[in-house]
Amino acid sequence: MKIKPLDDRVLVEPLEEVESRTSSGIIIPDTAKEKPRIGIVIAVGTDEDLQSKIKEGDKILFAKYGGEEIEMNGKEYRIISRSDILAVIED
Repeated sequence: MKIKPLDDRVLVEPLEEVESRTSSGIIIPDTAKEKPRIGIVIAVGTDEDLQSKIKEGDKILFAKYGGEEIEMNGKEYRIISRSDILAVIED
């Protein structure tokens, strides 16, 4: 299955945080972790202005509660509106 976002939406694969232990050694369970806010763009919608600013493979910062969570082929993704994209992260 392939998902192609429409209009000003972006399909994002959230990056999971790798640290699950505090500096003092306390293990943080998955249920207590915050949702990831950084992700990799998988597909960009049909809005031409958005396509000129964001490309597939870009790393973005998005709003904490932005977008709709979906699962496809055992992976979690989010479909995010343009207004929920806060920044493009440049390495």
